[in-house]
Amino acid sequence: MRVATTVSVVVLGAGGIGHALVTSLDTGIDRVDLFKDMKNRPDAGHGMNFLLVGTDGRDKITAAEKAKYRLGGAPCHCTDTIMLVHLSEDGRRASVVSLPRDSYAELPEHTDETTGKGHKPHAVKINAAYAEGGPGLTVRTVEHMTGVKISHYLEIDFTSFMKTVDALGGVDICTPKPLKDSYTGLDLSPGTHNLDGGEALQYVRSRHLDAASDLGRMQRQQRFVAALINKATGSGVLLNPVKFRHVTSAVLGSVRADPGFGTEQLLRVNEAMRGFSPSSSEFTSVPLTGSGSGVMVKGLGSTVKWDPVKAQRLFTALREDRPLTAPHRPAPGPKAAAKATVVEVKPQDITVRVYNGTRSNGLGKRVDDALRAAGFRSGGAPLTSRVGNVRRTVVMYDPGWDRSAKSLAAALPGSELRPVAGQGGTMKVIAGTDFRAVTPVRAEVTASAGQFGAVTGDQVVCP
Repeated sequence: MRVATTVSVVVLGAGGIGHALVTSLDTGIDRVDLFKDMKNRPDAGHGMNFLLVGTDGRDKITAAEKAKYRLGGAPCHCTDTIMLVHLSEDGRRASVVSLPRDSYAELPEHTDETTGKGHKPHAVKINAAYAEGGPGLTVRTVEHMTGVKISHYLEIDFTSFMKTVDALGGVDICTPKPLKDSYTGLDLSPGTHNLDGGEALQYVRSRHLDAASDLGRMQRQQRFVAALINKATGSGVLLNPVKFRHVTSAVLGSVRADPGFGTEQLLRVNEAMRGFSPSSSEFTSVPLTGSGSGVMVKGLGSTVKWDPVKAQRLFTALREDRPLTAPHRPAPGPKAAAKATVVEVKPQDITVRVYNGTRSNGLGKRVDDALRAAGFRSGGAPLTSRVGNVRRTVVMYDPGWDRSAKSLAAALPGSELRPVAGQGGTMKVIAGTDFRAVTPVRAEVTASAGQFGAVTGDQVVCP
């Protein structure tokens, strides 16, 4: 995920700055020669495939940062995050596939980088490939499991990640519910937040927010990458040589890449991606067996296993350079996107019965029509309340449907939430004289729809 930061900043901006600056970027990247001895590799498909690896690197963090961002403990010589990024041959699309770090994997025969001892093929969690054989074994393992030939390898650590976010002026993240993780120190209230580098690191590392654990963490990482692309492409930083130099100098301190990823590749990729935006990117995770919950494996602990059929279809689509989402739809206009408030429950799942609480004829119908236009389900024709002098609009709800009630209240700014035990799943709205209009709302998008469960970047960035 942190390497996706590098792609967003370095790849998208290189051509707009000029060959001289890109050459200086090329010389600043640490190199790891991992492809030279590889044999029996998959056939190359169409487009370009990056293996993006985020490593721990907390040994480079200051003591103050470790304390502030809960980065105590010894660093692990392993991959904290792994993403496979496919750039389409026409340069108009980037497909980002997260590989769960606890994925069950079988390492090919190799020599342990630390001990020098030879190993026969054996089972591990996929993030352990880096510990046993470094970048080379990680690439070999991913190629073996996916059948996708890796074009380039990019690696970045915690320090570069935080500095990059700070250099961009922070990244906007929105959440419809509180996010609190005592392990990382993340503590976000509902709404939109501009995260600095340390806070962003807390956001992408948190995995104790809900039952989704590491899978939920991957979705947040994908949201963050989409938000970062949005910031990088929308702020003008990639077209300003001074700003771009500042950002890239922050990135390159800890980046490692294969020798083949240099000036020529940066310029060629950027030329094709001049018009890149969040809607040009799509995000998903490898499909898992069953519900995706961990499976205990002797000697490995809790692992997740890929669905052999669905995963094969996903990687075939990458090799054949096909989009993972449905045929691309135009992004919503800036005016509509700016007005939408992110909520927990989508309007289509909320049934509302409207009552006119005033002596103003037709108010009930006006409120009901506006709510239906915003996506809410009508529970029947509007009625007249027994109380005819309501000033503040009231949302009455059963406490068991509190999340739906809060989502509805977001569409009725200033309304009062009033719990009523035993009311059931239908929300009741008593329209008051304060009603002016319904605020459009949309649910937080998750990668769950379609054949590969992919979403586009413009669906998950803040409205």
